Amino acid sequence: MPVELNHTIVHARDNRESAEFFTELLGLKVTSEWGPFIAVALGNGVTLDFATVPADKITMQHYAFLVSEEEFDAAYAKIEQRGIEHWADPRQTQPGTINRNDGGRGVYFLDPAGHALELITVPYGGWAS
Repeated sequence: MPVELNHTIVHARDNRESAEFFTELLGLKVTSEWGPFIAVALGNGVTLDFATVPADKITMQHYAFLVSEEEFDAAYAKIEQRGIEHWADPRQTQPGTINRNDGGRGVYFLDPAGHALELITVPYGGWAS
């Protein structure tokens, strides 16, 4: 059996706030709740398990999501409607816009806990031939 990522824990100031931010933006649903975790399943079977931790214990992480053009359009419309600060680049030098890397589109923004989220419509390096 090949090795697959099954889940990862995402630290949050408020697990519900972060899970709802994520699900509302990307049109996903909370799939389960147990103990300190609120889980959100992605299309490839991986779950993000949001857990509340003290704010001073949160280290910013980067999470990149490959989405369809339609999912990108819907999420980006919500980013703009909600006035979420966003950038075309990870260094945050191109505010308020998207990139067109690898023949697709991409955007960077922060979640409520300060994690860097990235949406891309084409994988880095482009689609395999």
